[in-house]
Amino acid sequence: MLQHILAWFLLINVYGYIIMGVDKKRSIQRRWRISENHLWTVSIFGGAIGIFSGMKRFHHKTQHKSFKWLVPVCMIINMLILFFLAINLS
Repeated sequence: MLQHILAWFLLINVYGYIIMGVDKKRSIQRRWRISENHLWTVSIFGGAIGIFSGMKRFHHKTQHKSFKWLVPVCMIINMLILFFLAINLS
């Protein structure tokens, strides 16, 4: 079970990183964008590290106060949940 949870966290974070890059590229090209609701959903469901890494790497959403402050909070919560699950499932 723990392996499945770790795989989920890995995949959702890779996905979060990728969609931040895609959204930045679409922003530059003035094309259809990925909704902020989708970015928040990914962040809340375990992808905050990927979203945060994408923010830093692609310089995307870094001026939005909600992303600037709440994504790190989600990241800490995600890590605490992962830590709690790892302790209780091993």
